[in-house]
Amino acid sequence: MKLNIKYIIGVAAVATLGMVSCTDEIKFGNAFLEKAPGGTVTADEVFSNPEYTRNFLASIYSTQYYNLPTNSTNAAPQCQNYWKGMPDALGDDFHLFFNNTTVFSKYYAGALSSAIDDKKNGNIYPYTNEFIWENVRHSWMLIERINEVPDMSDAEKARIADEARCLLAYTYFIAFRWYGGLPIIRQSFIGSESSYDLPRRSVESTVNFMLELLDTAIANKALPWAYTGAEAQSETGHWTLAGAMALKCKVLAFAASPLFNDLQPYYQGKYTLENEADTCAWYGGSKPELWTKLKGACDDFFTQMRSQGHYQLIKPAGNTQEDYRYAYRSGYILENSTEILHSVRRSKNASGNDYGWFNLGFGSAVDGSKTNGRYAYCPTQEYVEMFPWADGTPFDWEKAEKEGRLDNMFIQGDTVKGKQQLQNIRYTRDPRLYETAVVNGARQAVNWGDGRASGNNWETWVGGTNAKQDPKTNSGIYATGYRMLKYLVGSVMNRKFPQWNAIMLSDIYLTYAEAIVQTRGSFTEAIDYVDAVRARVGLKGLVECNPDKDLTSNKENLLAEIMRERACELAFQNERYFDLIRYKRADLLERPLHGLRIYRLVKNGNDWVRSEEQWYNKSFNKGLEEDDPNFYEPSHFDFERFQITDTRIWWKDGFDPKWYLQPFPITEVNKNYGLVQNAGW
Repeated sequence: MKLNIKYIIGVAAVATLGMVSCTDEIKFGNAFLEKAPGGTVTADEVFSNPEYTRNFLASIYSTQYYNLPTNSTNAAPQCQNYWKGMPDALGDDFHLFFNNTTVFSKYYAGALSSAIDDKKNGNIYPYTNEFIWENVRHSWMLIERINEVPDMSDAEKARIADEARCLLAYTYFIAFRWYGGLPIIRQSFIGSESSYDLPRRSVESTVNFMLELLDTAIANKALPWAYTGAEAQSETGHWTLAGAMALKCKVLAFAASPLFNDLQPYYQGKYTLENEADTCAWYGGSKPELWTKLKGACDDFFTQMRSQGHYQLIKPAGNTQEDYRYAYRSGYILENSTEILHSVRRSKNASGNDYGWFNLGFGSAVDGSKTNGRYAYCPTQEYVEMFPWADGTPFDWEKAEKEGRLDNMFIQGDTVKGKQQLQNIRYTRDPRLYETAVVNGARQAVNWGDGRASGNNWETWVGGTNAKQDPKTNSGIYATGYRMLKYLVGSVMNRKFPQWNAIMLSDIYLTYAEAIVQTRGSFTEAIDYVDAVRARVGLKGLVECNPDKDLTSNKENLLAEIMRERACELAFQNERYFDLIRYKRADLLERPLHGLRIYRLVKNGNDWVRSEEQWYNKSFNKGLEEDDPNFYEPSHFDFERFQITDTRIWWKDGFDPKWYLQPFPITEVNKNYGLVQNAGW
């Protein structure tokens, strides 16, 4: 059962058209058991036909959480709606400059409340409009009724049941990160119950429920470790044993972190919750054993990986910056990558056959000049400075400025007589930066076969061919002086439908390092796991590159490096924001963010003066004489770091701890089935 895009559209349509009685809308509150009208295929018919059952499973897959905005719709799941905005725009790595979004109007403006509109939308992960409870019920229906299906092998039945357990656990995990403790549903509802009690449960109960589902799937061993060979063509995207074990690590990492696992609740000193309701968002104290459980889960994963094989970090073909970048790109963009532990697909046709995210992010022009403003997730200066130099040593603005290296902070090339463009280009920073952000001077085209870069130079200076006036006005897709690039990879992705990677192998490497540090294990061993991720992109080891940080014994410094490494490695993976949340980093969330204005400098006699002129469009191959100052590609610039003008309420008023978790819809709280509101909302 291939989870490709066209197939999912088809089966989702079948599930919606023909299984209305089977997939009736799940509604919490008074309408929770309400049956949808009509329907030509009943649940009994679904589970009497193997193909219907497989299609029903595929329909659940089609509504998993997906972190790339692809369309505009008020329908569930809202994760794909670009009018809502993505959680990556709430951290310190990206800022969203499209003001017609929930992120901009409710989060940046501080206007978020527990109210929802008539489309059930409120926050950016709406409790009643993300298919949370539909997927929960549908997963339970599969688990409960799979053995009724005729003409299906016992092995396939067992596999489907465990896939449903993983889908169920994943659905809970995504919601858990936003809301904390949740109502726990252990069976499907058939629609005839006269009453029910679905109180919000504690953090501990919610975590244990997810772990119970995953431990069952892991112990059953009905899931393959990975799909390889011919099976990979049709089955990639289904949950595997590796995915289940990795998800267990992620659940425990969030649970063990200080947000819930600390001496005091996150809202201490400002809000209170009543009695047992406290534990809906707190373990009730510090539980170091949670970190031990996380380390054990990571131990189990890597033990199994060493035994079963298949998954590994992509090895670069050579030792150039382009080789390293290509290895990183291949790791996350290729469907058959050995770095992807679980991926999610989504389909949306926009502008003919263009994939929605590509159409928004790159447009029909080769240079991306027709990019839509809805895509204006601009990397911040704080984020770009997290990426080290190409050898792995930290980037330090003040030091680079003092040493006269700012001109070469992205690329370095040679001005060669008679050659208009810089020659012998060297990329001077962490290769992952060039895959994540458009930076000044980098080449636009990357050969899909070998990763070699060529073609036009990106001009992100004020007035440049690409950025134009965006950095000066602090607006548009280059508002910060940088443009988002992750998951786009240029025109090669035109009319393609990329997966979004829910869990990456490098994530588990870095999670393991974190667990080792938190359990006071060998810091050297933890560093080895970080260095394995860094080596894939040609960076030297952490200790060698940071001799002043005492990383083999200083826990805080090593954790800070692991978190920075996670930010560089996992761009737009829905990780950085939640890393800040789970460690309660109010200091970073309330810190004003910045962009970079670059000004091209041209020679005027003996002086260098600023110019806001384009170069490539106006000078390249335009018949200029070699003694014309505009003949050669610009390589000398002025730089200004500036504060982003579209401020967030947190920057002005400080980070209120209520923002660590999201509000439940007040309409649901008022239905009195036991849903306790989060503190401060």
